[in-house]
Order: sequence, then structure tokens, then C-alpha cells
Amino acid sequence: MGSLSYTATISLDGYAADANGDFAWTAPGGDVFRFHVERMGSVSHEVLGRNTYQLMTYWQAEPEDGSWGPDEHEFARRWQDLTHIAVSETLTEADLLSTRDILLPRLDLGRLREIVDGAAGEVEVFGPTTASEAISAGMVDDFRFFVVPRVVGGGLRALPPGADLDLELVEHRVFGSGTVFVHYRRRDDNRQREAGS
Repeated sequence: MGSLSYTATISLDGYAADANGDFAWTAPGGDVFRFHVERMGSVSHEVLGRNTYQLMTYWQAEPEDGSWGPDEHEFARRWQDLTHIAVSETLTEADLLSTRDILLPRLDLGRLREIVDGAAGEVEVFGPTTASEAISAGMVDDFRFFVVPRVVGGGLRALPPGADLDLELVEHRVFGSGTVFVHYRRRDDNRQREAGS
């Protein structure tokens, strides 16, 4: 049985993209990227919306200029080993990158629970729009935020409006770039109530 997590890189004021839809400022570099490589070891499934799924095709093969270093090669290897769940009404089976990948027209919470229950590791939802319903339903066990030292003033919020979450801090780290990593987990009493319902 796996667990469900949500990971996002966000601005100091809580946005995953600015008002123009730009999220280039969230790109990890240096020690932050190496940290991403390390944490991928516990992930078995990645749930992505259409745009992110297509964006991550970059990791299917090294660019012709041979610009990847050891960290990029290791991330690509780990990324390709994952089962990806693409949530999209417009993608088709022919667009999938691997025979392991799964296409869902929408993120049905019952199907998501089946995936998590059958997973050998962590099922990570990437992206606030894709994760919104699962967060609101109280299904997400772990929240990992990479908070960059930037204020964007508006845009795509990292958490859905009305979300009521009782969390505890289990890990944090400050990187040389000023990015702060925080890992929160639902409190045990919340998990127990959900298990008994």
C-alpha cells in the first residue's frame, strides 16, 4: 500500500505560477535539483496534468547538445522508471510515453485511491490544478513545498480555496539559493479518522 503526496514549487505568497501563467522562476538548479533527484527514490507513481506531462517529455532522451550532467542523467533514469498517470481529456493513448503510463480523462478520487492502495511506493501528484480535488477531499498524506524567494502578487494558487488542513512539520531545509524546502504531513489523528470512516 502506497501513500499520496503533493509537491509544488511556490512563491513566498503561495503561487505556483504568476498571473501571466509563467512558472519559469520555479525551475530548480544546483543543490535544489540534486535534492529532487534524491527524493525521487521513494516515488513509484507520478500524477500529472496534460501540460506538465507534455513538458516532462524532455526527460525521455538527452538533448543532442549533450548538455546533461550526472544529476540530469540520474533524474532522467528515475523519471523514466516511474509509472506516470496523465490526467487529460485531450491526450490519447498514442500520446503516452510508456506502456506503463495510465491515461485518465479526469482525476476520479475512487480510481486515485485504487492506484495509491496498489502502489509499492509514494504516489506524487504534481501541480495544483490536478491535486486540488484530492487535497480538498483530505486524501493527501504529505505536502512538500519548495518556497522560492519571490513574491508574484497573484496567479495560480498552490492550495485550493477552502482547504482545511491540520499538518505537522516533519522536515525542512534551506538551500544556498534561498529556496526553503518544507515537508508537512497530515496529523495521525486525521489519518485514523479517515481510516475509520
